[in-house]
Amino acid sequence: MMGEMTQLGSLMAAVMFVWAIFRQLFPDEFQRDVRKYVNKVVSYVYPYVEITFHEYQVDTWFERSKAFVSIERYLSTNSSNRAKRLKANVVRDCESVVLSMDDYEEVTDEFRGIKIWWTSSKSIPQQRAFFSYRGDEEKRYYRLTCKREHRDIITKVYLQHVLDEGKAIEVKTRQRKLYTNNKSEKWSGYRRTMWSHIIFEHPSTFDTLAMDPKKKKEILDDLMMFSKSKEYYKKVGKSWKRGYLLYGPPGTGKSSMIAAMANLLEYDIYDLELTSVKDNTDLRKLLIDTSSKSIIVIEDIDCSLDLTGQRKEKKEEGKEEEKDPVRKKAEEEKDKKNKGSEVTLSGLLNFIDGLWSACGSERLIVFTTNFLEKLDPALIRRGRMDKHIELSYCCFEIFKVLAKNYLDLESHELFLTISRLLEETKMTPADVAENLMPKSFEENAESCLNKLIQSLENAKEEARLKAVEDARIKAEEEAAKKIEQNGEKVQEIDAKLGDGGGKKADQDTDMLQVTDAKENGVITA
Repeated sequence: MMGEMTQLGSLMAAVMFVWAIFRQLFPDEFQRDVRKYVNKVVSYVYPYVEITFHEYQVDTWFERSKAFVSIERYLSTNSSNRAKRLKANVVRDCESVVLSMDDYEEVTDEFRGIKIWWTSSKSIPQQRAFFSYRGDEEKRYYRLTCKREHRDIITKVYLQHVLDEGKAIEVKTRQRKLYTNNKSEKWSGYRRTMWSHIIFEHPSTFDTLAMDPKKKKEILDDLMMFSKSKEYYKKVGKSWKRGYLLYGPPGTGKSSMIAAMANLLEYDIYDLELTSVKDNTDLRKLLIDTSSKSIIVIEDIDCSLDLTGQRKEKKEEGKEEEKDPVRKKAEEEKDKKNKGSEVTLSGLLNFIDGLWSACGSERLIVFTTNFLEKLDPALIRRGRMDKHIELSYCCFEIFKVLAKNYLDLESHELFLTISRLLEETKMTPADVAENLMPKSFEENAESCLNKLIQSLENAKEEARLKAVEDARIKAEEEAAKKIEQNGEKVQEIDAKLGDGGGKKADQDTDMLQVTDAKENGVITA
């Protein structure tokens, strides 16, 4: 046994010596040619086909290959059972652990009776670069090996099956994120920092959403229909996206509605802050950098930028003559310095439904506003904002949802009183919810309902006093306006009669003053 080991060691040493001499005598070009012809000869007798999937592609050097990521997820379902060395990845805040095979491991898969081998490997360069874009230069890859006669089935059917299964696993295990855009000045460097994100964990759902049940069902049906209409949108020639306009007073649940949409469809949210976007070009870049299965949100769009009336202003500016070019240029420079964003209405419209909006699929675009009348009609027409959803003040149906959520009550003797007060008083669902929420351990359901009744009565009284005050102010303004109009009439009479008709003018003035005094109740007939 020892003799055989000695002979084997001597043979290996001889082979290594010959290989070292070969590398010294023959240049690298010659070695590559020899290797190429050897591989060509071997390919005639080698009964297998190998397909390699690299982690990074040349054209997407800073972003992992989508095929590689999908294969990694797909193999994670098999590698935990068959591989001997595993890597662990924790997702969803330690709710589950995903196992995948470690480097230089091999697992087998079976598809339609065909056996497939998957190998995880990586190539490490002999000399490390002084500067690396990704921090390291290890190139990981997966290699698929199958028999040559199964090549067509593997390339045309099996690989698509692996990619689809990998995407489905991603949807189930991924952490949904809430993104916000960074200022354009921070987009420099090799690492793209257009969007920053946190894990999205908002608890709002359609079950807890305070809405009229009929309207809630209508929205639910619309969302589910959209999520399953990929082929229909393709058939009618439209991008797979849909716009929602949420409008109503503050505190009516617009943000909660967006969170409920994301939780229902399991979409990411991109909260777009228009004031941080430099111009229309950067706006398009942000759109390209968003992913599918996402909701793009612009909250309070009437306040984000002055997009209303821009076309009218341009027309008026076109009519003015350039009397002082130097002064006009100075004013333009001042406006440019003061204005943080140059996004225009045209750029925003192209962002919503222009050619660039078709760069992704399965997206919702949601606008919110407190003042619908301030928005340009071109911005909210059908085809851009396809569905308009009004979220208004609390009604009795909404109150019942809130009572169920906050107090676990479905009926109570005080409900009748609250129903009557809600018909007479405007109160937002947020205010109603605040009154229903217990503030101490001593409070119970009945005390919270009484607190809500008191708040509704106070709001009703405040509304009555405000109406009286508004009526008084309006009456005073109208009286002052009439007196001003009468004064103008007196001046007109004086101008017409001149010095010769002064006496007649004084008489007319006296008559006007008497008439005005009678109308305002100063004197009686």
